[in-house]
Amino acid sequence: MPTTLTPAPAELQLAELAEANRPAQLPLLTRVCEMLAASPAVTHLLVRGSLASGTADRLSDVDFVVGVHDRDLSAFASALDDLMTIAAGALLPGWRDTIVADLGGIGFVFLVQHEGKLQQVDLYLAPASQISALRRKVAGKTLLERPPAEITTQIEQARTHITGLLSRPRSCTELLIEHLVLAVLLHKRIQRGQRFVAYAEWHMLHTATKDLVKAALAPASRFWGWYQLREELALTPIGRSCLADLDAAITSPAVPTAADVNAALDQVIALTERACPNALDGLADAITAYRTYLELA
Repeated sequence: MPTTLTPAPAELQLAELAEANRPAQLPLLTRVCEMLAASPAVTHLLVRGSLASGTADRLSDVDFVVGVHDRDLSAFASALDDLMTIAAGALLPGWRDTIVADLGGIGFVFLVQHEGKLQQVDLYLAPASQISALRRKVAGKTLLERPPAEITTQIEQARTHITGLLSRPRSCTELLIEHLVLAVLLHKRIQRGQRFVAYAEWHMLHTATKDLVKAALAPASRFWGWYQLREELALTPIGRSCLADLDAAITSPAVPTAADVNAALDQVIALTERACPNALDGLADAITAYRTYLELA
């Protein structure tokens, strides 16, 4: 009769330990990886961050570098929102990441509903022609590599698309999405005790509020940043109301609490309803889900 080997107690303990420490995000990472790998436009998939280094916790994001054929980058980036929403369960279109370092591509942050929680999925799209240089700067693990036979054609087209996307002014809808993503990021910083990062992202949220107001009420503004804001906006009742909201925002604590973040998000949604209600079209269910998440965070 064949002999059945029974695992030793130590082996069983190690197996149980490995399962107990299996990152909760692993099924989501696998699902997104399989979805991206199915596209013939994708040449490389690298996972980076804490999931690559084995230091992930329950709040860790799923962080990918996605190499894309230079010739396909524009079309792939344009289709990414639909792909992530339909196939991966993203709650909203991606936020164009303004925090990630410049690695020759462009980053997006998606918030995906997974096993009753809201998980952050970061996708950094890079032209295939930039992957070798990117690997020298970024530590990560390669999940997929199928270099194209030819990467020198249409490189300039990919660069032009990235430059154009980065320089294009963001719409009110995009700025509202930025608020929602930053609110989730801030809750993570607060739970982890990352006060310095929370301070920086809290300032980013206030700046996004200013940008939203300007996009709605002064889209042709000739002034940079916060300059001449009162002079441009105080001419109308709605502008004065938005200025009062901004004044309240900038006088809030330098490092927020979870309640501060929730209140700021409610205020921004109310501001959007007054200044640019069209930005809320199609987002009602997503905002409800965000509020539910933030209440439970």
